[in-house]
Amino acid sequence: MNNQTKPRNVITLKKALEFAEAGRFAIGSFSPRYTPMIAAVLQAGQEANSPLIVQISHKELVRYGITPAEFGDEFYSQVAKQNITVPVVLHLDHTKELATIAEAIDAGFTSVMIDASEKPFDGNVKDSKEVVEYAHAKGVSVEAELGMIGTTDFVETDKDEELYTDPREAEEFVRLTGVDALAVSCGTAHGVYNVKQPKIDYARLTEIRALTPVHLVLHGGSGVPAEMMQQAFRLPGGGVSKVNIATDLELSLLAALGREERMSNLECLSLSPERLVIGREAVKRTVIGKIESFVCSAGEAGRFVL
Repeated sequence: MNNQTKPRNVITLKKALEFAEAGRFAIGSFSPRYTPMIAAVLQAGQEANSPLIVQISHKELVRYGITPAEFGDEFYSQVAKQNITVPVVLHLDHTKELATIAEAIDAGFTSVMIDASEKPFDGNVKDSKEVVEYAHAKGVSVEAELGMIGTTDFVETDKDEELYTDPREAEEFVRLTGVDALAVSCGTAHGVYNVKQPKIDYARLTEIRALTPVHLVLHGGSGVPAEMMQQAFRLPGGGVSKVNIATDLELSLLAALGREERMSNLECLSLSPERLVIGREAVKRTVIGKIESFVCSAGEAGRFVL
C-alpha cells in the first residue's frame, strides 16, 4: 500500500510523536500479537478518542506465525470496516533484518524499528543509518535503540541483560543516523516484572532529552506503575512520547479465555465467534485502561492536524 492510498489518519511515527510531545502525553504502542485482536486495539482508540500505535515485532511475527502482509492487511481492513478516524501508526517493532523491514514497508507499515543495540556503537550506527536511508526514501519513520533493554519473557528480545543508554552516545548516535525516535534503556524491561522491579532513571532521561532532538521511547510498559510512567513523559523540556505495551494485552486475552498458554495466530483465528468476542472485549478494556490512566492520551485525537 503506497502513501497515496493510505487513509489520512494513518500517519508516521514522527508526526504522531510531534503532537504527543507538544501535549505532554505519551502514545501507547500496543501489540495485539494476534491478528483478530487488531480490531480490539483500534476500537479502544476510537472509543477513547485517542491516537494510538498498533505494532508487532519480528520475533512476534515468527512466534505467532504471521507475515507482515497478513498483519498489515488486517490492520487496514479494520481501519476501513470500523471507520477508524483517530490518528493511528502501523509500526514494526524490534527487527534486526532489513528484509523484514522491507516487507513491512511494502505491507503499508508507516514506521519501523531497527534494533542493532547488541552490536558495538559503530555497528549499530551503520545498520540504523542504512535503514533510515531506505525507509525515509519511502516516507516511513524509523525508531532505533541505543543501550540494551532487558527482558523477562524473551518474546520481543533475546537478552535479559540491561545496559543503560549513555546520554553523550545518544547525542552522537542521533546525529550520525538521522533516526526519528530513540528507544532508551533506563530501568524498564520487556515482559512482566516478577523478581526484578521496574524503575526509571529520570535524571538520565532528562540528560538524553536535553542532548537529542528526537522523540524518546520506553519499552517494557507492561507492569510499570502509572505514576512512574507519567513522570517520564512530563519531564521539563519533553520526556518520553511513546510507550510499548504488549504483554498486558495478551494476559488479558488469555485470562478471558481461561487459558494459560499462548496460542498461535492460526489457533486464535480458529476460535468460535463467541470466544473471539469475549477475547476482543477483554483486550479492548485493557487498552482503554492504559489510554486513560497510563499514557493519558484519552481525548487527545482532536489535537492532531491530519
